[in-house]
Amino acid sequence: MELSLSGRVALVTGASRGIGRAIAKAYADAGASVLLSSRKLPDLEAAAAEIGGDVDVVAANAGDPAQAAVAVDRCIERFGALDILVNNAATNPYQGPTIEIDLPRYDKTWEVNHRGALVWTQLAWRAAMAERGGSVLNISSVGGLSVEPTIGIYNGTKAALIHLTRTLAAELAPSVRVNAIAPGLVKTDMARALWEPAEERIAASMPLARLGEPADIAHAALFLASDLAAWITGHTLVVDGGALLGPAARRPSAG
Repeated sequence: MELSLSGRVALVTGASRGIGRAIAKAYADAGASVLLSSRKLPDLEAAAAEIGGDVDVVAANAGDPAQAAVAVDRCIERFGALDILVNNAATNPYQGPTIEIDLPRYDKTWEVNHRGALVWTQLAWRAAMAERGGSVLNISSVGGLSVEPTIGIYNGTKAALIHLTRTLAAELAPSVRVNAIAPGLVKTDMARALWEPAEERIAASMPLARLGEPADIAHAALFLASDLAAWITGHTLVVDGGALLGPAARRPSAG
């Protein structure tokens, strides 16, 4: 069995940059037709030009159900199917003590990161997957498995997304597989404030001694969407360079 997505149609949210862009490219390279979605059309067009292959774009705010419906309809009109949905789009408008967050930014975080994933999955299910089957992949975070006070609400949405993944996997089986990836600290623009000031120090504390790249997550996403993962559902795959093991997991250097 080959790691191929030939003949499949994928829709990736938050696909204009970072992890979403890398996943869209991996899918296109594996033979899938891919609809890229994010908020800004110029960024999408630039991503599509770089990715190549059978791709199209649609601008949509992942937290807006009406715009999500337009994107799903566009995918089916353009490619005739929707086999793989990647709920990658996320936002983190607040960084600081959780106790101090204002309600508008709290609501925005949940609207995009958790409610958005449910809405897009509902739309994909009703429009295509209930009849044809398929695969849903939610991009969570190791933050959903740990405590980081300065991004507590963001991490809360990611923890809830892991639970939603398991719930939907049970409900939509056997025709639709639902899995998640929990990336560690990946060198993306969205996470720049977390890694850029101390990249070398953070990397040195990790068992695999480096931060993640978007391609590291894309490779896992390709596997989970492919037939090689045909007996995997309800699972959250941690891809973090061993960070959750803690610094004590590093072997001491000789000498």
